[in-house]
Amino acid sequence: MKRKIYQIASLFLAVFLFNTAIAQDTTQKIIEGRKNDKSQINKPYVILISADGFRADFTELYDAQFLKSVSQTGVRAKFMTPSFPSLTFPNHYSIVTGMYPSHHGLVDNTYFDKASGLEYRMGNTKMVGDGKWYGGTPLWVLAEQQKMLSASFYWVGSEAAIQNTRPTYYYVYNEKLDIAARIKAVKDWLILPEDQRPHMITFYLPQVDHEAHTYGPNDKHVEDAVHFVDSSVNALQATLSTLNLPINYIFVSDHGMTKVDNDNTISMPIAIDTAAFRVPWGDALLHLYAKDPSKIQSAYDALKKDSSISVYKLDETPAHWHSTTSDDRYHRLGDLIVVPHLPKVFNFSTRKTTLGKHGFDNHIVDMRATFMAWGPAFKKGLSIDEFENVNVYPLIANILGLNYDEAAIDGKLNVLKPILQPTPISMKAAKNN
Repeated sequence: MKRKIYQIASLFLAVFLFNTAIAQDTTQKIIEGRKNDKSQINKPYVILISADGFRADFTELYDAQFLKSVSQTGVRAKFMTPSFPSLTFPNHYSIVTGMYPSHHGLVDNTYFDKASGLEYRMGNTKMVGDGKWYGGTPLWVLAEQQKMLSASFYWVGSEAAIQNTRPTYYYVYNEKLDIAARIKAVKDWLILPEDQRPHMITFYLPQVDHEAHTYGPNDKHVEDAVHFVDSSVNALQATLSTLNLPINYIFVSDHGMTKVDNDNTISMPIAIDTAAFRVPWGDALLHLYAKDPSKIQSAYDALKKDSSISVYKLDETPAHWHSTTSDDRYHRLGDLIVVPHLPKVFNFSTRKTTLGKHGFDNHIVDMRATFMAWGPAFKKGLSIDEFENVNVYPLIANILGLNYDEAAIDGKLNVLKPILQPTPISMKAAKNN
């Protein structure tokens, strides 16, 4: 018995060390042998920056001076509507694929895949790096397929071989590299010879989300994180401004954040029989996967009686969720979706949950995301109404002159095309200005 316990303990230690090693990997990954096609060399550059959890009103609420300045001289949306659920993995991937989560397959940070019988978890580094979980064609894959090089300083899916393709330059996600090292890496990419230089770059900042989860959105820690993001984007642009390249910056967030009642949370409803349903972890929503379909109706009827929650069958979900049976292309949505009534959230742990949360209905004001854009491709001093985040994909593809299948995505170019200058500015034209 002792030997068996020792073997189990050793196995868990090995798994822990393996995952820790991956998490601490700070080395740049380079796919050798790729070059920009001659037709791509004079194209513009796009740096897509995401500040996780940067709610639409944080710029003014916390006086982010650089972002206020560039949003006034460039393009600023009143807000950007995230996709449902308003969670990190689904929305980052919607931004770079132009598809709703139910269409690209990342329907939650954690979900059950009916086809494989496996549960995808954002914390599982092996799964995160496996391309089979990701549908659609991310912008970096689109670029590489058309012989335009790309790079990623983090983004959901960028570590995986999606359609057998990764960015030419990328990093495995870690929080050990400081902002100066990250900015230097981007500059190093952009001073490479023209045929080796990436035109599509993603850049991710997690600080606001971290602090807003822990302390709630109305806290000095969040203000400090917003100022860190503001100064970081300022430093990135200042560092690259000497390169004389037509760089276009798009600053977005994946979702907003709201304060919840973390003292009076909702435990597992009695009506949910965990012997009859698989219930992956969730606090803003639950997917219930029936092991026996005959149990769905009785569970639904019982959950309907609970005034602290709402329960939906797929074909009665709100239209703006895009979460019907016909939407569920990868069969990953729960048979029932259960959501708490704010400010309540689910908590099935003995530990107190955090004060700030997201993942709720994407039309809730506090879930609103940020969108700003500036650079030679964009009009100046333009304020626009809200739009869905799936429309960022065709915008970037258009700026880079990349071909894509309009019918295969949910985003529409005509939504954001009015923010573009009439004629794209090439690198040669920029050098002459």
